[in-house]
Amino acid sequence: MHARHRSLRRWERAFAYGVAGVASEVMFTGARDSVLRRDWRLRGHSYLWMVPIYGLSAFLFEPMHDSMRGRPLWQRAAAYSIGIMGVEYVVGTALRRSVGVVPWDYSGHGRWVLPGGATRLDYAPLWAVAGLALERVHDGMRGVTVNAR
Repeated sequence: MHARHRSLRRWERAFAYGVAGVASEVMFTGARDSVLRRDWRLRGHSYLWMVPIYGLSAFLFEPMHDSMRGRPLWQRAAAYSIGIMGVEYVVGTALRRSVGVVPWDYSGHGRWVLPGGATRLDYAPLWAVAGLALERVHDGMRGVTVNAR
């Protein structure tokens, strides 16, 4: 019974990660487009696919974060960046094979895009910062109090 209760909490956290991820993506794309395209409507976007993809954080990111507690900031940042880009590549490639498209297709966005358009290596710093920010989100959702690192 205890394991079932824990599982429900993890699914609830997965949904919370999904919603928070989509909200963050909408804010990011709106801000980015306003700067790059001088579009001051701040119109952001995301994809319904992203709710379960961001929800994977409860099952992939949380165990990684727990195992890396106490490690230096740069190690955690590098691991998160590599992990997020790995998930982005695997999920994007799987979507292309199954439905014929990568919703966030980066093709044509420069030399840092991996073949297939599922991953941009120049986003590595962004993903590192996102992973470090997720540490706080994870700790908050789990009710963990962590002293200054």
